[in-house]
Amino acid sequence: MADGILKRFKDIMSANINALLDKAEDPEKMIDQYMRDIESDLGKVKAETAAVIAEETRNRRELNENTEQIAKMENYAKKALASGNEADARKFVEKKQSLERTRADLEKSLEIATQNADQMKQMHDKLIKDISSLESRKAEIKAKINVAKAQEKVNQVGGSVKGVKGSMTAFDRMEDKANRMLDEANAMAELNKNAEAEDMDALKAKYDESDATESESVDNELDKLKKELGL
Repeated sequence: MADGILKRFKDIMSANINALLDKAEDPEKMIDQYMRDIESDLGKVKAETAAVIAEETRNRRELNENTEQIAKMENYAKKALASGNEADARKFVEKKQSLERTRADLEKSLEIATQNADQMKQMHDKLIKDISSLESRKAEIKAKINVAKAQEKVNQVGGSVKGVKGSMTAFDRMEDKANRMLDEANAMAELNKNAEAEDMDALKAKYDESDATESESVDNELDKLKKELGL
């Protein structure tokens, strides 16, 4: 169990969390789930740590009891010898030696239990410390996610504004085209007006020329008649 917990915790504390978050549809929910998982793991570590410490305590108690029993058997053996009862003293010594042989096993068990307890305590303390660090990182990551979401909204609004700007540009082009069409129409009207005036002038000149020719003809005819009359 401890190996699985350490592997999970290593994944979270290492850069691997960045890859995991990249794959997540909702990084905020995923990091909350990881925090729940690690909190659950912490509960398991606490339970296992408590069990290992209890085992250490039991082994220590049994060793202490063994030490006390050895001392008692030696004391009884001395009393039996002092009473002149060597047979009883022998029994006490045999029991003492049996307890001493057991003591070696108890000492070894206590040593292992102490090592396990120390290891579990270190794991527990590290989890507590690193979870605190993760809480800070979670807050930072969530803050970045919120900033990213806000920026995304700004980008969406910005895209809409660009669309409006594009429409404004299109309207400007249409207005320019309308102005050109109006200028061309006015120019054509001016040209038509000038042409009409020129046509009228030509028409008037035609008749003005006819009148002048007719007047000249009359004058010539009068001069001819005057000469015939000697006037």
